[in-house]
Amino acid sequence: MTTLHPIAPLIVFNPAAGSRRRQKLHRALRLLPGAELAETAAPGDAERIAREAARSGRPCVVAAGGDGTIAEVAAGLAGSDTALGILPLGTANVLAQELDLPMLPEAAASCLATGREVLLWPGIARFADGRQRLFVQMVGAGFDAAVVKNLDLRLKKAIGRGAYVWHSLRELPRYRFAPISASLDGGAPLAASALVVSKGRFYAGRYTLAPGASPVQPGFHVALMRGGAAQAMLAGALLPFGLLPRLPGLTRHRAGHVALDGMEVPVQADGDPAGTLPLVVEDAPGPLRVRLAREPRRGPLSPPAPCR
Repeated sequence: MTTLHPIAPLIVFNPAAGSRRRQKLHRALRLLPGAELAETAAPGDAERIAREAARSGRPCVVAAGGDGTIAEVAAGLAGSDTALGILPLGTANVLAQELDLPMLPEAAASCLATGREVLLWPGIARFADGRQRLFVQMVGAGFDAAVVKNLDLRLKKAIGRGAYVWHSLRELPRYRFAPISASLDGGAPLAASALVVSKGRFYAGRYTLAPGASPVQPGFHVALMRGGAAQAMLAGALLPFGLLPRLPGLTRHRAGHVALDGMEVPVQADGDPAGTLPLVVEDAPGPLRVRLAREPRRGPLSPPAPCR
């Protein structure tokens, strides 16, 4: 394993995230002398800033925020040699949990300064209207995407994960669980009422959905649910106990190419609204460098990629 030399990274931050996240950011900045802060003002800014930084030869661009911000920065770095750094300041921090990064800002900053690099394989969701969206952890279609779409961002800022619970309870009686058709690697269509195409093990935080999945490997784990409101309620009850893989009616599959169809079924990507079906999911053309802790705390994630 090769240890990296300390860097002065460019840090991308959304100032609308709130004062508490800004306070955490400033705690991290104290350990990153020379770091430059770039604040976003509109959707797409994080991707644009990261792309420009990669073109200028920056060795590392840091996403300071949640999974949505991380995915935007990752999209801007795709195809470059610039590494992605992560300061987990979001609500669920699913990718940071997946990569076993520390949640404390000071510890996360230490990883950025003296950590190691691995190669992460993002996915790309290609929509029927020609749009495409890079994601680093998951794409969901159905009920969870409806919750994300209708989430009150002010409530999320105030109470964090509790906002998802509240909106799940509000959405449950009115969501219609429209049928979804999923074709895996060109196979016969499978029926579902909701599904998650995942790069990693975790969902909604550090809750296991796809045991054995790893974001450093190409391909996806696909979790299909075929029930309605009752199954969704049971899923919510099992989630905090790590029992979601045992949900009755849930099946899990592996695939490298996923084609999804459904009538106006909402889609979320890394916890942000992304549109509606149909779409196709496949691996990004190449991997992305990501900075991690010097040593993983719970066993090796993967052999480290060669570091510059």
